[in-house]
Amino acid sequence: MERKHKRASKTDSLLNLFVNTIWEKDGMLQQEVEAPQKETDPIEPETMLQYKFTYSDDEESVPEKSDYEKEIDQLWDEMDFALRSSEDSTSAPSTAAVEEEIEQPVGTDPYTSCTLGKHQPILHEEIGLICMFCSFVLLERRYILPDFATPSAKGRQDKRMSVGNEEFPMSDSFPLYATSGDQGSNLRTSGPVRDKLDKFPWKLYPHQIEGIEFLWKNLAGGIDVDTKNTNPSHEVGGCIISHAPGTGKTLLTIAFLRTFMETFPDCKPVLMAPSSMLLTWEQEFKKWNVGIKFHNLSSLKFSGDEDCAARKLVGNRRSTSWRHIVKAFSWCKGNSILAVSYQIFEKLATEEPGEDKEEIPGYTAEMRKIILEKPGLVILDEGHTPRNKNSKIYKCLKKLKTERRIILSGTPFQNNFDELFTTMWLVRPKFADTISSATEKRGEELRGDWVSLTSSIGKSSQDQLLEKIQKMIEPFVHVHEGSILEKKLPGLREYVVVLHPPPLQKKLLAKVREGMKNSFELDRAIAVVSVHPHLLTKCKCSVAKQSKTGKSCVTTLIDDNKQIKEDAYRLNFHEGVKTRFLMQLIKLSEAMNEKVLVFSQFLDPHSLVCDHLFSTLGWRMGEEIIQIDGSLDVNKRQVLINRFNDPNSKVKVLLASTKACGEGISLTGASRLVLLDVVWNPSVQKQAISRAYRLGQKKVVYTYNLITSGTLEEDKYCVQSRKHHLSQLVFSTEHGKTENPDNPSSKFSDDKILQEMMGNEELKGMFDKIIPKESTLLETLGGAPSIQS
Repeated sequence: MERKHKRASKTDSLLNLFVNTIWEKDGMLQQEVEAPQKETDPIEPETMLQYKFTYSDDEESVPEKSDYEKEIDQLWDEMDFALRSSEDSTSAPSTAAVEEEIEQPVGTDPYTSCTLGKHQPILHEEIGLICMFCSFVLLERRYILPDFATPSAKGRQDKRMSVGNEEFPMSDSFPLYATSGDQGSNLRTSGPVRDKLDKFPWKLYPHQIEGIEFLWKNLAGGIDVDTKNTNPSHEVGGCIISHAPGTGKTLLTIAFLRTFMETFPDCKPVLMAPSSMLLTWEQEFKKWNVGIKFHNLSSLKFSGDEDCAARKLVGNRRSTSWRHIVKAFSWCKGNSILAVSYQIFEKLATEEPGEDKEEIPGYTAEMRKIILEKPGLVILDEGHTPRNKNSKIYKCLKKLKTERRIILSGTPFQNNFDELFTTMWLVRPKFADTISSATEKRGEELRGDWVSLTSSIGKSSQDQLLEKIQKMIEPFVHVHEGSILEKKLPGLREYVVVLHPPPLQKKLLAKVREGMKNSFELDRAIAVVSVHPHLLTKCKCSVAKQSKTGKSCVTTLIDDNKQIKEDAYRLNFHEGVKTRFLMQLIKLSEAMNEKVLVFSQFLDPHSLVCDHLFSTLGWRMGEEIIQIDGSLDVNKRQVLINRFNDPNSKVKVLLASTKACGEGISLTGASRLVLLDVVWNPSVQKQAISRAYRLGQKKVVYTYNLITSGTLEEDKYCVQSRKHHLSQLVFSTEHGKTENPDNPSSKFSDDKILQEMMGNEELKGMFDKIIPKESTLLETLGGAPSIQS
């Protein structure tokens, strides 16, 4: 019992050591470390001696400056001396001279103002606050770094520094680089940020540079400020980078962080993303070699970038909790980014009733405080993820103290305007104040006004309404619709392929629609049976209360059509119209040395397709076929992605889960993409296509959205199309734009595989319609259910 108590005491002491150092409570650190040491000696004396100076144990004596600190001070002094030596004697007149001439008229020449001491200050990244005309140093850079903490209104004090007869702010209230005419998203094409980017070893596209400047404007106040003409209505806050999937948001963000962290090294950024994407982010940071350490809380392994002292103190403790503490500690030391999945963040930020029974007492509470209060900048990749206002993750994100938030999303509009409000309110809460003139309403109370404002969009004349909404979101939403892809990539051909089902498949689909009442069960059953009738055996159905037999409609259908359970029927891909199309496409694609990417929401269709490929072509899982779904370890997932993208590998087909592979990853090895089922959310289809159609693609990408005619899939696709249209109305710069009929993307004459299949006497009967553009489908299929589906 005594030994157990000693271990607990040792654990408490070590946790306090980390926590106190993170929060810089140096005075408490000595007490927390030494008190338990007298009884249990939790930390060896040699170890404490090694880190005593690092943690500033002696409060009363002022520690002597290190050689490094002395050298830094000397460099500052030398720079100051060199700058002052190079100045003209008339650049900085005496106070008396200024008082003598203060009543005299000032000419239009800005240099005349300088001679009178009326300097025009701008922030130089390497020097500090200087005059934009004569380069007189008004304030050194080391005194104007902003405080990234978000102080309470009660305790906030604006720090200011007097220079001559003027005062300049020393905190984040000082706006950086805004021009006198800076309105909306009109940014200067020159300035310190642009100059800094020009020195980077990689090439950035114009839309990425504009996005980086937009981030600076929103997160720092601007990029080139004239203090006398600063727009007083502009406030620092969060923003959205809404660039089309595949256009380089990751590199844009890394380049921004490089410039931002060089200027503000204490900003302590946190990156949140779906767990499947964090490894990709880590690889990108290493690939571009930006000198920023990457600490992944969702990984069970140390990366090697962690603080050596912290790892040594932890010793052989290998629990997830201690790894989290070491990574959080290393991140707090600076020049690094903390990465965490939405799932882990939600777990850390949520108060659980059983915390007193945790492995390290106090760990969860301390980590919660660190993760919510310490970040000065938060990046939410696929930031539309927490769009449900009732979700736990949304409620946890609302607790973040920093207002500097970035949402990265190629598809911020997901299903409806209520979800869009949630996304925008999360990144920029103050945007809601612009919705209504009613001053007594704030924040979430304005959601109803937003719904009223947006309810008529897409139904009637809306030009003025759209213009109002766009003006509301324009200051903090940067849109790029993907024109860079059209310029840089060989091309994209999108087809909606409507197929006639064979007689038995058509019959089963009709019976399923009649017999199933639960909408979720019906949705799944229609999706899988549209692929192949055998998949009906994988469906479940709740038993109707009034059923005389006590059997579900699925059980009844299987009993009445027992052949669908037989192995010979299961392996006959001709019995399912979508498997028939897919198998023929894969055969012809292999002949043309093209790889095929197959997306589905469900796993059962993938298993059946795998069996068809083996029985027909002899292809095996792990060789010619690979499959990626949510059950696969993240590290193994990346290995498979690399294999698929390798043009010299044997892999010919990737069976991908829409949920596991639908966002953030690159699958440019594929030039043929098949969507086996239809979803309500248009962004799911857009994100899936963008796995292959993205920067780095070398071939024309052909996509086939398969729909079984005469089923709910047609109505479902119409709803999806209408939602996409609403998104285009809000986020597109050209409203009501229709596709050019002469555009190559609206034709399929250059698709040799599709032409071959349509010309085949045995296959052409399965085609009902091939529609190369969305608008034609709506005209062809007519009306659709309400978009509230």
